[in-house]
Amino acid sequence: MARNLAVVGAGGAGAAATYALHDAEVDVTVFEKSRGVCGRAATRRHGDCTYEYGANYLKADDGRVTELVTEALSTEGLVDIEEPVHAFDRTGEIDAGRDADEHKWTYEAGITQLAKRLFDETDAEVENGVRVERLERQRDGWRLEDDDGADLGHFDAALLTPPAPQTADLLGQSRWDHDDCRALRQEIASVPYRTVIAGVLHYPFEIDVPWYAAVNSDKDHDIGWVGREECKDGHVPDGESLLLVQMNEPWSIANYDEHPDTLIDDIAARTARLLDDDRLADPDWTDHQHWRYSQPEGEVDHDLLSCAAEHDLHFAGDWVAGEGRLHAALRNGLETGEAIADSR
Repeated sequence: MARNLAVVGAGGAGAAATYALHDAEVDVTVFEKSRGVCGRAATRRHGDCTYEYGANYLKADDGRVTELVTEALSTEGLVDIEEPVHAFDRTGEIDAGRDADEHKWTYEAGITQLAKRLFDETDAEVENGVRVERLERQRDGWRLEDDDGADLGHFDAALLTPPAPQTADLLGQSRWDHDDCRALRQEIASVPYRTVIAGVLHYPFEIDVPWYAAVNSDKDHDIGWVGREECKDGHVPDGESLLLVQMNEPWSIANYDEHPDTLIDDIAARTARLLDDDRLADPDWTDHQHWRYSQPEGEVDHDLLSCAAEHDLHFAGDWVAGEGRLHAALRNGLETGEAIADSR
């Protein structure tokens, strides 16, 4: 019989690991708590606008991931953002910055297309709206339960891909009485994460600046990132602007529990000052997102994670890769999927 694997999380790492197993004799079931896929590489729509409110694009920083996106998967609707990324410091002065010539990819239909296309290449069963609450170690594998205590089934192996704090919580709820469980939980829980509040601001006019995005270079400004979704083909109708504004961590933590209207008013006012354009203080529609676990900012003991494979338990994600970037999560997912296939 084919081996069966439970993948917790349908983000970039979970999708890439599932894809890496598509030729192996492994039946894969993916459990995802949200209604969509691709995790923090997230897409929303409002009217005629499509926008990314988490990871903004996929960088060409990994040859294998570049080959995956530009050759192995369909390139229909693949968008290469041509405008550069500029930079600003604590003074708010924006000037030519960095990676102006790097590829910055997304899709006309949104960056979630990346995970969708990876899953479409497989026979995996993706179950959305299912929150895995507990694992139970059994003699020949793992049994999973959802947050209502319902049995999700028995699996020969499990792959956990949520952000490190959520993975540690899952281990803490698990029925697995082993020293390795306690050691893994403690190690994974120690990975620090950046907290980010994102505001989305729409305007019925086009902003005239020479850049796609501006990033705070010294991390000493309340705004960390401003991106223009209209620079992505198919995202925003002509003559309109849609800004994704990601606030820096101190501001995000200090304002995390503020009312959304207060948050958006403050974000819009600060954006207007940064871009020196009073019109930007009054967007005609807005959106927002709290990312408690936006990006990992620490290392994890890979030797300890490797020991978990002896218990048919695996981990993948940007926190495992040690780099809070989408391409890193994808590469780590591919490598983890291949390691699972080779361990059969």
